[in-house]
Amino acid sequence: MAKRPVYLDLLHIHLPLAGWVSVMHRISGALLFIAMPLGVWGLSVSLSGEDGFKRITDCLSQPLPRLILLLLVWALAHHGFAGLRHLALDVHWGVGLRCARQTSIAVLMASGLVTLFAAWRLFA
Repeated sequence: MAKRPVYLDLLHIHLPLAGWVSVMHRISGALLFIAMPLGVWGLSVSLSGEDGFKRITDCLSQPLPRLILLLLVWALAHHGFAGLRHLALDVHWGVGLRCARQTSIAVLMASGLVTLFAAWRLFA
């Protein structure tokens, strides 16, 4: 009987691209979940009145909050596209190795393009 590892070190395991997309799907979901209270607070403040809206726009004019917002845009885009990919896999569409790799590349490209577009809009 072979000994099983005590833990899985993801940095030393060779995962295929589809595996990394799946791991990033989980990470992006966790980021979105953690950021949800901050987003609700920001929406609440911005809708409280003119002063609250100005407070939020002033905050989002700084570089660090914009980078955080850009990270959350990536998380939302990646989580959405990878979620659609996972739904397709659940109904056995694209389960072949070649198709799984192609859809993984498509998820990465689509989320990257959405993030680049958001970066262009945020920093232009």
